[in-house]
Amino acid sequence: MKPMNYQQQYLKTKVETASPGELTLLLYEELFRKLSMAKKSFHMNQFDEMMPKVHGAREILFELISTLNMQYDISKQLYALYEYYLYCINQFIISKDEKFLEEVIQFAKDYAETWKQALLISKKGNS
Repeated sequence: MKPMNYQQQYLKTKVETASPGELTLLLYEELFRKLSMAKKSFHMNQFDEMMPKVHGAREILFELISTLNMQYDISKQLYALYEYYLYCINQFIISKDEKFLEEVIQFAKDYAETWKQALLISKKGNS
């Protein structure tokens, strides 16, 4: 078995010690990263490299859906939002129309920034 490199070990530790809010932020950041890399591969016509990144982004959205507590209205709204962005990714896969990919990239970027700010405010409030 190949030993983990330092970057993988750091990420593993970061995930294992993260709060639920920090985990959500990590998911949004990874969604943005995967889709940005997919876009780059798309522009270079490297579809074999693009598709695993696109499918990885879909898996992140499925993971975000699985964390929702549907007893809350906000969860129902987030569910609809995540479903819409899954639809956009599927439309991108089918049509190769970049506008669908761009929409999800912008969502991931905006939500990562929003969660970052929320976590900072939360930490300030707890100190």
